[in-house]
Amino acid sequence: MPSKIKLPPEKNKKGMEKFEDMLVKGTRESQKIPSLREIKKLETASVRDLVDGIIKFAYLSRTSDVHIDPGESVMTVRYRIDGILYDVLVLPKKMLITTLTRIKVLSEMRTDEHMAAQDGRFRLMFDGLPVDVRVSIVPTYHGENVVMRLLVGQARAIEMEELGMEQVDLERVQRNLVKSYGMLLATGPTGSGKTTTLYSALQQLNKRDISIITIEDPIEYTIAGMTQIQVNPQTNLTFAQGLRSIVRQDPNVIMVGEIRDEETAGIAVNAAMTGHLLLSTLHTNDAAVTLPRLLDMGIEPFLIASTVNVAIGQRLVRKLCQKCVTTRKLSDVEQESLQHLLPQGFIRQFKDFAEPKGCDACNEAGYQGRIGVYEVLEMTERIRHMIMKRETADEIRKAAIEEGMTTMLMDGLRKASAGITSVAEVLRVIHS
Repeated sequence: MPSKIKLPPEKNKKGMEKFEDMLVKGTRESQKIPSLREIKKLETASVRDLVDGIIKFAYLSRTSDVHIDPGESVMTVRYRIDGILYDVLVLPKKMLITTLTRIKVLSEMRTDEHMAAQDGRFRLMFDGLPVDVRVSIVPTYHGENVVMRLLVGQARAIEMEELGMEQVDLERVQRNLVKSYGMLLATGPTGSGKTTTLYSALQQLNKRDISIITIEDPIEYTIAGMTQIQVNPQTNLTFAQGLRSIVRQDPNVIMVGEIRDEETAGIAVNAAMTGHLLLSTLHTNDAAVTLPRLLDMGIEPFLIASTVNVAIGQRLVRKLCQKCVTTRKLSDVEQESLQHLLPQGFIRQFKDFAEPKGCDACNEAGYQGRIGVYEVLEMTERIRHMIMKRETADEIRKAAIEEGMTTMLMDGLRKASAGITSVAEVLRVIHS
């Protein structure tokens, strides 16, 4: 069930939630979720203003995804903020058709199609920054359901030192970035920060004496000094087809937004073997699963062992609000339940762990913003031999830990001990 944003629970006669107590003026950098008080005026305004207003306040509140869910008599607008889904507006069902039509026009979709799924995109500008909106519409029992993902243009990609990696993990990644060939793979589910990690790596590599070419869907940052290509299925410019063309463009470094299929995987491995450093992402649960996943894609074990330099598993956890954070000790029962997931004695090195409380600054959520938790699996001779023998992800993970790899859970618990996040949040994200 989605969470409810703070205060108050009452709804006005048209079903729209009140947010008077959360009024915050300013830009996206405001620390509170901004008030949606002004959106009530849009009930009688044009549909254009309604849609623009929904997206504007989503931008101001650092929303990653906007959901417009049809019900029997109402349509509900929900924002996903820091990974949590909140109800923000409940509007009369009669507004759904005009709202959908406006979104379809912006996204260049068919306005007369109501029984098939459609995808599109459009761009708006807020605070001088482009906001790219990726739109997915699917038919449901009560009408068409809309999800809009917001991708906010940034002045720059963040530096690797800003990602939140432990120093030892950062050094593992950086020493593999100076290699002239091989693969660096960031792994995790959708919305885990993989693309941000790759951009920070590219930022570090971006020098005048090397050629960097990317193929992405979509291009989330534009970076001077790099050649960036947008996937376009309508012209048959897929990841695989684009990658084939890129290797003929004399690049030193290639970034592929995602390895989705066997064809792309095969071309990527071949590029990494022939003098290119290749960066990409995979949808796997953790770093160790990446290697068997490539086997499942038809890549031979000796090719994986000789091309993969490092695999980065990651998730995003919410950061605790530093104005109200508290601490407590874990009970013996809690320590015992965690211990079986961790190396012997790991949990007992920490005395206290941070906990959320909630205050006005964070709208009683106890959290503000997000940070990554990571595990960096570096290729070693032992791991290579295990791949050649087609050993399981569990066996590879165990060997990597014995060789010094910090798992995402271990990294998250260290951050909880340091007051950055909470144990509950780490477990919610990693073991939910």
